[in-house]
Amino acid sequence: MILDHEIPNGSKLYFGNSAKIKRKIEHIASDILDSNGFEEIVTPVFSYHQHLSVADDKELIRVNDAQNNSLSLRADSTIDVVRIIEKRLGKNTEQKKWFYIQPVFRYPTEEQYQVGAEFMGETKLSSVMNIAVSIFAKLEVKPLVQISNIKIPELLVEMFDELCIDDFRHINIEKFLNLKVEWLEKLVYLQYLDQIDEVMVIAPESIQVELQKMKNLCIETKYEKTVLAPMYYAKMLYYDEVFFRVIDNNEVYARGGRYKNEELTSVGFAIYTDALCEKLSK
Repeated sequence: MILDHEIPNGSKLYFGNSAKIKRKIEHIASDILDSNGFEEIVTPVFSYHQHLSVADDKELIRVNDAQNNSLSLRADSTIDVVRIIEKRLGKNTEQKKWFYIQPVFRYPTEEQYQVGAEFMGETKLSSVMNIAVSIFAKLEVKPLVQISNIKIPELLVEMFDELCIDDFRHINIEKFLNLKVEWLEKLVYLQYLDQIDEVMVIAPESIQVELQKMKNLCIETKYEKTVLAPMYYAKMLYYDEVFFRVIDNNEVYARGGRYKNEELTSVGFAIYTDALCEKLSK
């Protein structure tokens, strides 16, 4: 029996103080993004292209349109924003910086509010990561920023027959250490910027290149609470290189990274409003 006051598990309800905090987050974020040259976009709730954004398409909430074509509720905003700007609005605007404030939906009834930004045609991740950090600073939240590089797990799978990508999804440290490779062991324990040169000196050239990208991002952002996690593998489908997570007490407040849609390389991030609301409510 479903009671009159019940709402689906995973959906969100904001009222009173929680609604006020949510609006404060969105207001501060939109002001900072606007001052950095970003314009707002609100994309349709229904999409034909969500399978390009979500690694596990079982998470999509699917419906059909009037012609019985398959579509789904918006489960991620990034690729839809880039496709709409590039394919639909491309001739009408030269704007490359866009932000959105809207929820996404995952099967069966999960609802998640986000503030996101996409800088189309930009390859320098620090250009948006610094903005994300400034939003948290304005909210007086000082989380940890974790920098990773999706290329490193992919290269290690190519180098070692014993490894598969699931080892990185599940952070199988014991398996990495059992390979008895000195530079790999140092890579596993790499956490801070002042350790990275020691690893780069003995690592293969291809790994050195990717570690240098992580090092550059640390230097360009200069955020004191930054750690490195080269063995972490992102679950997002479209990140292809350096990316970051904003974390506090195992709660993820934001993700961002570099990605490619067809031939266009871009950078962006999403702040998870619900987790921030809970933090600021406390």
